[in-house]
Amino acid sequence: MKNRAGSFLWNLRQFSTLVPTGRTVRLYPSGFCRPKIVYSNWNLFQSYLSNFDNRMQSSIRYLFQDALIFKSGGDGFQTKGISTVTVLTVDRLLCSRRLSFNSEHFVSDNGLKKNFHHEPSNEDVLTKRTKPTPINCRKLSQECNSLSDVLDIFSKAPTFPSSNYFSAMWTIAKRMSDDQKRFEKQLMFNHPAFSQLCEQIMREAKIMHYDNLLFSLHAMVKLGIPQNTLLVQTLLRVVQERINECDETCLSVLSTILEAMEPCKNVDVLRAGLRMLVDQQAWKIERVFTLQTVMKCIGKDAPIGLKRKLEMKALKELDQFSVLNSQHMFAVLAAMNHRSIVLLNECSKIVTSNIHGCPFKILISILQSCRDLQYVNIDLFKGIADYVATTFDMWKLRKVLFLLILFENFGFRPVSLMDLFMKKAADEPGFLNVKSLVSILHVYSSLNHFHKCWTHEFLEVMASAVTGSLHHISSENLLNAVCSFCLMNHFPLAPINQLLQKDIIHDLLTSGDVERNVHKLHVLAACLKLEAPCHKDTHLVLPQLPPTPLHPHAKVAEVLSSLLGEGCFSKSVWLPHNYYIDFEIRMDANRSQVLPFSDVDAVTSATNIQRVAVLCVPRSTYCLDSTHPRGFLAMKMRHLKVMGFHVILVNNWEVEKLEMKDAVTFLKTKIYSPEALSTADIDLQSTC
Repeated sequence: MKNRAGSFLWNLRQFSTLVPTGRTVRLYPSGFCRPKIVYSNWNLFQSYLSNFDNRMQSSIRYLFQDALIFKSGGDGFQTKGISTVTVLTVDRLLCSRRLSFNSEHFVSDNGLKKNFHHEPSNEDVLTKRTKPTPINCRKLSQECNSLSDVLDIFSKAPTFPSSNYFSAMWTIAKRMSDDQKRFEKQLMFNHPAFSQLCEQIMREAKIMHYDNLLFSLHAMVKLGIPQNTLLVQTLLRVVQERINECDETCLSVLSTILEAMEPCKNVDVLRAGLRMLVDQQAWKIERVFTLQTVMKCIGKDAPIGLKRKLEMKALKELDQFSVLNSQHMFAVLAAMNHRSIVLLNECSKIVTSNIHGCPFKILISILQSCRDLQYVNIDLFKGIADYVATTFDMWKLRKVLFLLILFENFGFRPVSLMDLFMKKAADEPGFLNVKSLVSILHVYSSLNHFHKCWTHEFLEVMASAVTGSLHHISSENLLNAVCSFCLMNHFPLAPINQLLQKDIIHDLLTSGDVERNVHKLHVLAACLKLEAPCHKDTHLVLPQLPPTPLHPHAKVAEVLSSLLGEGCFSKSVWLPHNYYIDFEIRMDANRSQVLPFSDVDAVTSATNIQRVAVLCVPRSTYCLDSTHPRGFLAMKMRHLKVMGFHVILVNNWEVEKLEMKDAVTFLKTKIYSPEALSTADIDLQSTC
């Protein structure tokens, strides 16, 4: 007992040297958790926090928590006119932790307990009345209407913790419009008390609760306080030092903060610390929201082992996923660049089955995340497209256009939705501007979408809108629009004539993405020569296209050799207008007999010869989950027909799966006409 008392007294003597001078305190008779401190003015309170922060060592901060420590007179402490003892109070104002003492006794220098009773004086009552009342963040945000109101309250009677003021300002700012928010932020930065608030929170950073520290930093980031300021960087350093105090709530807030901040040295160090902490505590996270917030924050460059651990944790918690959790999971996985097929499939099922009522913003986010992750789910895409088509009248055309642009990235062609949009755009062209015009034309030409009733009217409306924008449209946008028209076999006169002007052609060949422009100009030249009668004499002098890498299709060549014999077909044939076909076959006009292939027979004007172009095409040349050819393949097929070819499409992935015997039968039905196959068995080798 004696050793215990001696140790306690030694600590009291050491701690007493930290007591700042020039402050009036009194004992609160009912305990140690309600100190009465009078701040004579702001500078005194500021000095108090500064001295405390400079003198207080971290070991003592963790040792003494909410303790009243007494010391006898003679050490230079001053009392000013009230009946009190000299006392240092360390309560929630300074520390977030506590120790318990008997409030009816105090310990003197000789280690003995003495009873103490205090009668409040008139000056004690005055002290109580003038003490700042603790401020609650929620109450403060409800009472104030502007950021300046919060700072005014702070300047009159500052209280601990200062984080409440920043949190209240951010809560108020969230209720404002963008313009009002911008104006209020400027007033906040110019307010005389703002710099004082910043100084105070820097002093309090090491002693306030860790969650309050994080909430204040979050509010600063959201309020737009520059990241390179001393205030933000100081708080980042303190958050680093105290990161082991993170609980699950703090983990979520810290992740949100880092996600909103730009990379810098302190942010990078803190992110690395967060990754280590998450790696240790991943299996202890209980809430799905916290798990998703952490996953979104750790970054694309996080170790693959950590990503997989978080993926397994998410799969373990899958039964706890709400619809909202499932909707957000796409963006979470995209943010960490982790393509978890199992997790995406399960979330897709939940989203599809609960699609009605889903906000448009969420639908866009899901599709953007699928694009970033290169994740394709036909059922998900169809569910979204059908939902938007069903509720089409609810949405603005600009929003639906954004959705169609994302669908086009996947090659997905939502027929019903595109029909509705086509009709609506033709009926209400008022929303069209240059950007939307170019986007609409690109989507419809890329997906090769037509409607038997509305296509002509739609194209005329689009052409009229482009013609009306010729005075301010850029050269590249004009090229993109005209190229899209050509893909859809439509040739508006005014846009094409303007595009063919020498200065515009020169601009396209010397600026911007020149290689892309050259390719599109070659497409334009081919379309004008082959499909536009009024522009057949147009001649464009264009640079040569870079050589296209050839992809020999060995299995198809082997099948043709088995079916037709050697010398009855030609490989890798180049045609005018930079067209390339994989195989060419010569047949009679009825496609019932294969003709010998030689240089002498290469007379294409003969009426009794049918040239057959065999194109080996990948999946990407079709719209997703269909055999509908996309824009460039459809245009190539049209042009080959104009040049006298019968076109046969051979799907690479189908041929590769077939045995040789089945592949021969497959190509036989493709090459020979149905009439020839039905009349008799053909002697495949008789003409070769």
